[in-house]
Amino acid sequence: QVQLVETGGGLVQAGDSLRLTCTSSGRTFSTFAMAWFRQTPGKEREFVARISWNSVGIYYTDSVKGRFTISRDNAKNTVFLQMDSLKPEDTAVYYCARDRPNSGLGYRSATSYDYWGQGTQVTVSS
Repeated sequence: QVQLVETGGGLVQAGDSLRLTCTSSGRTFSTFAMAWFRQTPGKEREFVARISWNSVGIYYTDSVKGRFTISRDNAKNTVFLQMDSLKPEDTAVYYCARDRPNSGLGYRSATSYDYWGQGTQVTVSS
């Protein structure tokens, strides 16, 4: 059983930065793509960023391009989300997720991921 634990959320002001960390249990972390999603009350979980197992393939949703950076350290079973120039509309619970290989559903779909963390709250005040 894989467990994902997110840390690093908090309350910040617009323009500030935060770095989210997701640590995975298990010995196969380095073979899976990982992603970050976010969710606000009453809305569906939204794709934020994805990184391939070898960090070659990296994708972002348009609203965070140029501000957020996803990275990973396979030796430490960890994936990061560096968030700069934060905006109030970035306020959400942020989740990390492990890829479900060959799901055929597209990397932006939450159903393409099979393990999720508990989430960490990010609140950006104006």
